[in-house]
Amino acid sequence: MTSPLPRLPDDGADERLRRQMYFIVEMDRLKTILRTALTERGTRRENDAEHSWHVALMASTLAEYSDRKIDVDRVVRMLLVHDLVEIDAGDVMIYDEATRRAQRARELVAAERIFNLLPADQAAELRGLWDEFEALESAEALYAKALDRLQPLLLNYISRGAAWREHGVTAAQVRRINSSIADASPRLWDFASCLIEDAVKRGWLPE
Repeated sequence: MTSPLPRLPDDGADERLRRQMYFIVEMDRLKTILRTALTERGTRRENDAEHSWHVALMASTLAEYSDRKIDVDRVVRMLLVHDLVEIDAGDVMIYDEATRRAQRARELVAAERIFNLLPADQAAELRGLWDEFEALESAEALYAKALDRLQPLLLNYISRGAAWREHGVTAAQVRRINSSIADASPRLWDFASCLIEDAVKRGWLPE
């Protein structure tokens, strides 16, 4: 690994700290990965770091709407790491389904590099959270994925459908891609559905 940080005395404790600090510095690159969704005022594209913080905050704020009992702390940690692989793999618009299918292989390669920057125990822990999110087999993963879907939908609505219109997205696509929100929270899906229907009525999202 090539590190911009100085070498520390070569004992186990200091080498561990050096690896952790290098990981933290490397993860700062998440701020440079731009997403399709615009920020609330619709003036610029959101970056991955902003997205990860936002959905983690949503996990804590909206925990009462999970359909199942969940470990909120685990969900927050899952959401903080769920997009780290995009440092290498880049972000793909959720409605570009052909490109998203090819994205999986790139993300697996990225996960191997990125999580293994850490000491082995932490690498296994964070990679486990990422794998859990991808597999969608736990209540926590289903809830985390629901919020990962709801957040850009909400931003698209607040920015009057700017990104939807730019990319020719239809209401049918938005309903189909985001319907998995209901798997974790029927209440949040009802809310999302209201946003979609209102966006159609206002002419921000073509039917």
